[in-house]
Amino acid sequence: MPARLPPPGASFLREQPIQLGDHLARAGMSRPAILDDGWWLVLLWVVDDEGVVSFRDAAPRAGPPPDPPVVRLGPALSGALSGLILEEDGRLCVRLAPLAPADDRTPWQSPIAIRAGFKWEPARALGMAPNELAQAVLAAFRQSVEGLGRS
Repeated sequence: MPARLPPPGASFLREQPIQLGDHLARAGMSRPAILDDGWWLVLLWVVDDEGVVSFRDAAPRAGPPPDPPVVRLGPALSGALSGLILEEDGRLCVRLAPLAPADDRTPWQSPIAIRAGFKWEPARALGMAPNELAQAVLAAFRQSVEGLGRS
């Protein structure tokens, strides 16, 4: 795998600035796809002028924690979208997976490019325009990635 993946493409929404330590990058997302079963799918990423940055750039200054970054990102993203995500059988309907597989020994070196799936709470989602919902997801992703450095 190359040191940096190229940007996945143009962001569906205007990219949001994201501060990763001393480094300023941009968070973006693909156009959401809605499946027949109600899942809302999107690709989320963080890029700079050289391509997709790694989770290592978002890790705490003291060094990355032992657990994979997606394990930390999931609860932060779910919390930031609290009330919007549907709960079925006692579980939130959110799924996150890295776009590129991480090396088990160095998961924080993987690129910040995440495939995300959500099912929305119908009453809340119907009250939002599609772009508002996408904006909420991108803002929550940006905040969650910035939070990795504070954990």
